[in-house]
Amino acid sequence: MKLYDSQGPNPQIVRTFAAEKGVALDKVPVDILGGENRGQAFRAKNPMGQLPALELDDGTILTEVVAICEYLEELHPHPALIGATAEERAATRMWQRRFDLGVLEPYMFGFRATAGRAFFAPRMTLLSESAGHEMLGQMAEKLKHFDRLLAGRQFVCGDRFTLADITLGCFLLFGKSMGAALPPGLDWVPGWLDRLATRPSFAA
Repeated sequence: MKLYDSQGPNPQIVRTFAAEKGVALDKVPVDILGGENRGQAFRAKNPMGQLPALELDDGTILTEVVAICEYLEELHPHPALIGATAEERAATRMWQRRFDLGVLEPYMFGFRATAGRAFFAPRMTLLSESAGHEMLGQMAEKLKHFDRLLAGRQFVCGDRFTLADITLGCFLLFGKSMGAALPPGLDWVPGWLDRLATRPSFAA
């Protein structure tokens, strides 16, 4: 299998997920800064022009982070990073959905319209800069709410390290690398994020 790879949190999620499972992927770098992902050759593989993309041995292309991780989980069920039972899988997917809607989407819309505006403006339609700041404010409010709900847990799903940890962790660590501070008033998230940062898979 080939993983079309680049900078950014989405490819990092798949790399971390695969590393936690001990799955080796043949990585093919794609130059997003130079716009390679918007070129004809890459769009022939993924018409959305987004990274990552997983090419299977028969040439099938899988895109979308969760779909790729679900596929790898089915091929390599141990360790279970989504869940070993129906209840575990439902809990992981519940938190994954909460993070997608409450944190990741407003964060990316907000980041692109504000700090990332110079890079993204020539590539896509953006929110206004003021709307971007509002999205970041909504993300901060939701993250504080989740912070309260997760108090006392080792990981998002209790004692289980899951895709939900990987997803939120990769986005927040990416933000940190770009100079974005965590919202003030968080109690659980900073320590949890420090624990994740020490896992070798997050350097994959």
